[in-house]
Amino acid sequence: MGKVLGDVLGLAAGVAVSPLPIIAVILILATPRGRSNGLLFTVGWILGLSALGAVMLAVASPAGASSHNHPATWVGALKLALGLFLVVFGARMWHRRPKDPSEARLPKWMGAIDRLTPVKVFGLGLALAALNAKNAPLTIAAGAAIGSAGLPVGQQIASLAVFVVVASLGLLAPLGVYLLGGERAKTTLGNWKDWAAQHNVAIMAVLFFVLGLKLLGDGISVLTS
Repeated sequence: MGKVLGDVLGLAAGVAVSPLPIIAVILILATPRGRSNGLLFTVGWILGLSALGAVMLAVASPAGASSHNHPATWVGALKLALGLFLVVFGARMWHRRPKDPSEARLPKWMGAIDRLTPVKVFGLGLALAALNAKNAPLTIAAGAAIGSAGLPVGQQIASLAVFVVVASLGLLAPLGVYLLGGERAKTTLGNWKDWAAQHNVAIMAVLFFVLGLKLLGDGISVLTS
């Protein structure tokens, strides 16, 4: 289990450092129902990661993801494909990033966050976790890594839980600041939002590229061993 955690913690950290979900939760916390909607958004995020990881575990175990405690060939091919996708996407984002960070623009849907119903806030958290172009491949890769380790079911669930907790730290941090920071929380969160908005594309591009290279290396290692 220790080796599996070593494999998935880096992927979890990559999910945690997701500027757009962090900006989204900060904007949600600034709305009149910030406390309840912020909690709903975070619960949706956690459930999205958990559901996607659980689906991957359910697929991996019966599909023979592990052969004599060694990842099956298809697991290596999956990691190779996911790594290639992230590297290409990261390079594309870096090429298209704003040359001046002050010119960065947030997605238009963020302007409607203050008008979202609680159900839509929950759904937004779910979607940003499970359908995001970076988070979904990393969560799938983590599920494959856990499923291919030949662990008992209990240890697989525990490993996935550790992944989800670490991957959620990026959202839990602003939520904790909001709940515990008092009046200074608004200024702190506002500064975080502004910085993340300016550097969102560059951060995402670098993360895509670095994590993609890691998955490429993992895939090649599985296929050649």
